[in-house]
Amino acid sequence: MKLTVIIPVYNVEDTIDRCLDSVLGQSFHDMQVIIVDDASTDGSRDKCEAWKEKDHRVQALYHKDNQGLSAARNTALDHATGRYVTFVDSDDFIAPQYVEVLCQLIRESG
Repeated sequence: MKLTVIIPVYNVEDTIDRCLDSVLGQSFHDMQVIIVDDASTDGSRDKCEAWKEKDHRVQALYHKDNQGLSAARNTALDHATGRYVTFVDSDDFIAPQYVEVLCQLIRESG
C-alpha cells in the first residue's frame, strides 16, 4: 500500500522543515510526498528544493502565481501515485506513527 502525502506550501519557511521532518520521519516509509509551493515570496521554495534533493520520496512542484490552497492540493493530486492520499498543512507536524496507524485503519476497514 503506497500513500501520497500532499503538503501545500505558501510562505512557511519558518515551519516547513519541522513539518517535513515529521512526515519523512514516519515509522511507515512506503510513501510519496508532494510539496506544492504556491508562489511563496519568502525562502519556502529554496527549502522545497533542498528537501527534494535530500529525500527521494519528495517531489516538489511550483506555481508561478499564487492560486490558493485548493489549487495547490489539486496540482499535487494530478501527480499523486499512491493508492491513498492524505493532506498535511505546512505549518503543522504529525506524530511519528500517524501514517502507520492511518494505513492500519484503512486495511482493517476494507
